[in-house]
Amino acid sequence: LSRCSKLCYAIGGAPNQVAGSAASFFLQIYLLDIAHITPFHASLVLFIGKASGAVTDPVAGFFISKSRWTKIGRLMPWVLACTPFTIISYFFMWYLPPFVSGRVAWYLIFHCLFQALTTLFQVPYSALTMFLSTDQKDRDSATAYRMTMEVLGTLIGAALQGQIVASAHVSPHCTVNPLVNTTESWHDPASFPDSSDPLSHQAKVYMIAAGVIAGVYLLGIIVLFLGVKERDDPYALNSDRAIPFCKGLALTMRHGPYVKLTASFLLISTAVQLEQGNFVLFCTHAAGLRNHFQYLVVTILVSAVLSVPFWQKFLQRFGKKCAACGISWMIPFAVMLVTIPNLILAYFVAFISGLSIAASLLLPWSMLPDVVDNFRLQNPHGKGHETIFYSSYVFFTKMSAGIGLGISAAGLEFTGYKPGICRQSDSVILTLKLLIGAVPAILILLGLFILLFYPITEESRKETKLALEELR
Repeated sequence: LSRCSKLCYAIGGAPNQVAGSAASFFLQIYLLDIAHITPFHASLVLFIGKASGAVTDPVAGFFISKSRWTKIGRLMPWVLACTPFTIISYFFMWYLPPFVSGRVAWYLIFHCLFQALTTLFQVPYSALTMFLSTDQKDRDSATAYRMTMEVLGTLIGAALQGQIVASAHVSPHCTVNPLVNTTESWHDPASFPDSSDPLSHQAKVYMIAAGVIAGVYLLGIIVLFLGVKERDDPYALNSDRAIPFCKGLALTMRHGPYVKLTASFLLISTAVQLEQGNFVLFCTHAAGLRNHFQYLVVTILVSAVLSVPFWQKFLQRFGKKCAACGISWMIPFAVMLVTIPNLILAYFVAFISGLSIAASLLLPWSMLPDVVDNFRLQNPHGKGHETIFYSSYVFFTKMSAGIGLGISAAGLEFTGYKPGICRQSDSVILTLKLLIGAVPAILILLGLFILLFYPITEESRKETKLALEELR
């Protein structure tokens, strides 16, 4: 597999991460402070949107597994067909409609559409790893390329969004007198501009950011289509039949390595989503860093981009399970930031968090092909199971993330979050600290504990590779 093919494959996945990163870091604060919907309604938008994407995963897997081979492959047509609609839904997800009463329904519809369409992209794109090459080293290398570009895409998305919309969340009133709890001044038009007006500066900058990211989306898909050639199943015999979707789903749910891997990273990915979804709110309202949040986000993601090659070398030398220890590095530093909010410490925590996030992104997608190979060895006369594995994995991680984000936004509603005021109540600040510190720490530790029982080692992985070569 040439470096050019690996790079084009990796670039194709970056736009999804660009858009997803902007939504992960900024959608919650946009809904609360710009669209002025309540935290409860924001929790519904976030949860139902993620749930719709999760539900689409097995549906996408079902239809994709039944797809026939075409001149451009079996998976590539799905990637190309959903892209224009994904761009449109993403753009309108950041549009502030002129009406007020129906805004919750507006954002719910377009967030659900965006999540469902990104699923229709992500399932065939991620499964495409299995059809680039038959060599495990090639696939691992392609996965490392992909993770590097996806983390870079996450960086680009957060940096673009953060730099463009930063002015929407900086209030001169709060800068001059940050200790005043200005519930009354929020209603004073002289203190704050009305950001809920579609023609306001805040609404316009979010629309500009959406347009820029939509352009990045289109460019990445063109590179993927022109630079990647999909191959048919290299292990399947002409007499082999595709595994029926329901039967294949039942088999995957009984496959021990897959269950342990999914359960572990389900918890870990939920922790990372909670960190991303609440980080800007935490910096703005709980840590006194409202003028630095965009730079802290960039620090996290630059650290993640630079550390992906390190983690790739680490897992090749010491094994994939051993590399998982790096995910836990963020825990003590995040707890320190929550207890001792300090600007220098915040940047250090951002750097360490980037290292951990890179490990949490690279490892599951590097380990999942090993699980698929293990399943192939136990079921040598079936084909078409790859999309079932990838779609069900994305389903569980999205559903868990949706539940986590929904609960966190509902927690802000319960503790009395008010949009636009300079200083939130002590109960809101405590909730944000728990969502950044204690809750992710517990989820990560539970996930790593489950991963201890993951049975595929470096030795068994090599044995599986030899056995599959014999099968070929």
